[in-house]
Parts: sequence; C-alpha cells; structure tokens
Amino acid sequence: MSSPSLVIRNGTIVDGTGGDPYEADLAITDGIITAIGGTITRGREEIDARDRLVTPGFVDVHTHYDAQVTWTDRLSPSTWNGVTTVLLGNCGVGFAPCHADQHDLLVNLMEGVEDIPEVVLTEGLPWNWHSFPDYLDAIGARCYDADIAAQVPHAALRVYVMGERGADREPATEQDRQRMAELTAEGLRAGAFGFSTSRTLNHRAADGRHIPTLRAEEAELTAIAHAMRETGIGWMQIVSDFEDEDGEINLFRRLARESCRPVTISLLQSDARPDGWRTLMSHIDTANAEGLRITAQVRSRPTSVLLGLELSQNPFMGRPTYKAIAHLPFAERLARLRQPAFRDRILAEAFEGSRRARRVERWDRMFPLGDPPDYEPRAESSIAAHAQRQGRSPEEVAYDLLIGGDGRGILYLPVTNYAAGNLDVVGEMIAAPNSLIGLGDGGAHVGIMCDATATSYTLTHWTRDRRRGTLFPLSWGIKRLAADNAIALGLGDRGLLKVGMKADINVLDYDNMCLRRPEIVYDLPAGGKRLIQRTDGFDATILSGQVVYCHGEATGALPGRLLRAEA
Repeated sequence: MSSPSLVIRNGTIVDGTGGDPYEADLAITDGIITAIGGTITRGREEIDARDRLVTPGFVDVHTHYDAQVTWTDRLSPSTWNGVTTVLLGNCGVGFAPCHADQHDLLVNLMEGVEDIPEVVLTEGLPWNWHSFPDYLDAIGARCYDADIAAQVPHAALRVYVMGERGADREPATEQDRQRMAELTAEGLRAGAFGFSTSRTLNHRAADGRHIPTLRAEEAELTAIAHAMRETGIGWMQIVSDFEDEDGEINLFRRLARESCRPVTISLLQSDARPDGWRTLMSHIDTANAEGLRITAQVRSRPTSVLLGLELSQNPFMGRPTYKAIAHLPFAERLARLRQPAFRDRILAEAFEGSRRARRVERWDRMFPLGDPPDYEPRAESSIAAHAQRQGRSPEEVAYDLLIGGDGRGILYLPVTNYAAGNLDVVGEMIAAPNSLIGLGDGGAHVGIMCDATATSYTLTHWTRDRRRGTLFPLSWGIKRLAADNAIALGLGDRGLLKVGMKADINVLDYDNMCLRRPEIVYDLPAGGKRLIQRTDGFDATILSGQVVYCHGEATGALPGRLLRAEA
C-alpha cells in the first residue's frame, strides 16, 4: 500500500456529526480521507496538530461571488475563514443567461442590489458566456481555492426571456413562463444547485428601479417549480419582505409542494416587527412537520453597516460640505476634514437625504467597532452614550473618532437582529432545528460590510467568548457550519470527517482564534476597493487533500473546482 499523501497527527477531531471531540491521527490519499485513528504510516506530507482542532471545511450557502469567480481564483475573505465550498447566485441576481445587449442592465442591477461598483464589474467581467450552461463552463475552466456551486438567478432569467418587459416587472405571458421554465431546467441539468429569486423592496438596481422579480406572479414561479420537479435537482432560494406574511409563507409552501424540492428563505429580525421572525419560524416548523422541506437562512450576528471615511458610507455623507469633497482621494479628504474650520462647518449642517440614508445618524445604535471587533456591544458603549458622558454632541464624538489616528476608524451600525441591544434572538435563530447558518454575503456589499467572517464568528463568539448569555458546544458549531449546510445542498461527500469523505479540512488553533479588524484594500478590477477581514487561528485549510492556506497565507495550491449537481 502506498503512503498517504498527507497525515494530520495528534489532533483533536471534531468530525461534524455533533459528537464529542476525540484525539486521533487522520490520513488522506488522493484527496480522500482514508484512515482516522489506528496505526497510520508516515505520509508524504505531515501536519502536527497537537493542541489543535481538526474539523471539516465549512460550507457557505449564501455568497455573491458571481463576478469575483470570473476574474480571480481566490474567494477571499470566505476562504481565509475556513470555507471550502461556496454557493453563489443567491437573491435572484447574477450574470447568466444574458444577451449581449443586456450586460449593462445586469451590471446596474448587481451594483444596486449587492453594492459592487459598476466600474469594477464593467472592467472585470469577461462576458465569455451567453447561456447559463456557458457561464458554468466558463467557471469550470478555472481553478480556485474553494469548490463552487451555482444557482440559476431569476432576475437574469426574466430579463433574458422578456427583455425590457421583464426589467419593468410586467406580468409574464404563458409563453414567457414556459421559456423561463425550460431555461431553468437547462441550467439545473447543466449543474446548477438551485434557483433563486427576490421579492424584497430593498433590492433595487443602481438607477433606483426595483428588482425585476419583485412581484413575480405565482403562475411564473409555479412554472419554474414544475421544471425543478421534473429535473429533481436543487432548491429554491427566496428572499422576501414578508409584508403579507401569511400570503408569502403560504406561497412558499405551495412552491415547495409543486416543486417537490426544498425551499430556503432568508430570516432576519427587524426593529419594526421584533417578533415577526418567530411567527415565520413557526410557519416553517409546521411546514416541515407536514413533510415539506423549508429552511430559514440566518446570520450568526447582526446585519450591519460599517461606516468610515474610506468606506462607502459615513455619518456625514449627507451634509453639503462633505458632499463637496466626497470625490477627492482619501488622503485629501482626510486633510480637509482635519481643518478646524472645515470641521465646524460640517458639524453645523443638517443631513440631506432619504429616511433610509439617515440611518447613518442612529447615534444610539452606532458603536466604535474596536480591535478586535465587538459585534455585540452594550448600550453604554454607543456613540450617544459616549457623547452624554463627555458632554458633547454625538456628531462631534463620531467625527473625532473617524479623523483620529490614521483616519481609518470604523463605526458599527447593527441594522437587523439587534432590536433588544443583544444577540439573544440570534441565539434562538441559530439553534432552531429548521434553520441554516448563512447570509454571510461574501463577495457583495464590498464597501459597507464584511460578514463573510460569520463562520469564524460562530465559533469564537457562540462557542467560546460570549459573556451576555448562551454558549453552544463547539461540536454543535462545527456541525452547523459544515455537515448541516452540506446536507442541505445535497453534497453527501463533504462536511464530515469520515473515511471515504472528501478531505476538506481545517486545522484550528481554537484557543487563539480571533477576528481581526476589517480593512480596505484596492485589489478589485479598475482599482476598486473592498472590505476584507482575516481571522487568526487557522493553522491550515485543506481542500481536496491539498493545503491551500497555511497560517493565513496562500500556498499556491488551487484544487477548487466547479461542482455540478446531479439528480
């Protein structure tokens, strides 16, 4: 028998089943786990994992790397945080299928919905595809630092079939519906892992138009559901405002029944209806008890906006004097902002903008992010509380925090999942039996948030560091990030450390895991900026038996490939 290609010795195995950790050596041959425990011969490569955890690689079910996969082989920051499999094409947005004269329309939509700048997309996208199978082939021709799964996005599909009628949200004709169903089936048979759609007012194109799928009629969605039933492939991913809560959840129940496929929906707590999520979760539990498969995708921390002078938003962006310098390079803006007279002028002005834009003045819900970041801050650390103690206005406190030091200070504004000023509700959500931990949005919102690190946060905060309430067992956290998401996607070859499984593995210095402070880098096409965040404590991330990251540094190995779903 030949020697294993890689042996991980002396580690504590947390195998993804939810069972107790145990100490054992683990052998890998040709990308597959071939032995755990017993006497294992020396491998061609060895990792000493003494005092370390050995876990499955994480599976991220909600990313927006649709563009990033076309211009780079690295899916950071997700892959810096232990993710070895990503699912893209969420929320109904994507770039295929697409006619040549619709490129600008889809770029405009992605810019608005997912906050990826137009110039980045225009320069970066190669558009070497037309149909959705073409898009998969384009991805399939490349190598990555993670495996990639994709979904058929409803908005692109609708515009492809209906043109401007689809973009203008006109009702689909019977012919339109059948064509969308045919193309959905084509995408699923080519390897897509599902179909995604959006029904939320929050999703708008950069020009202000609503997403084309906002009020798509049930007949349109049912035709697509029937195509999914015929192929027997994938799930239906949906995001909704749930303004008509009963109507929406009953629609999703019917779609699950008509498609004979799973349905997964985004679930968040809003300030306006802090207990609304409980009603929805109850509906989901009832549907599952009846034999339907509906899951809620939840975040393990608040949906938040990060504010800073180098970021896309800051508390002063709506004030006329700031608007006049907003176009300047960061260094020039900072120099102006540090001038006392300039500071006084901005602080004396009122914010001009929409009610939604004015949320950047929620001083009672705004906090210095800190280093390491604190995503569950107490009320007494808010900007408003600091101001009261100092006898100053909140505007002055926020301004001085932002221009201090190197001018790269970050303020943290929780938007959802924080109505009570703590994460007790999030603890209930992530513990719910029919929920999946996701919604990290890796690849999107590149100038205002970086929630792709929610994988690391789930482990550090919820199994080790939280001091304000519930802690969960470590083995539970690993199961939620790996096996549960893999099973939900139908990926039976990963998510567990067992003989015969794919060797996607993290070696963790768990005791010293720590999320670093987010930072801006300018590494997108056209010099575009994005927020990134790393986490200390990942000794190694292994994909298909190859070490792709060692102590946070890329090794050069790129064994990641496009995954194609099968019936």
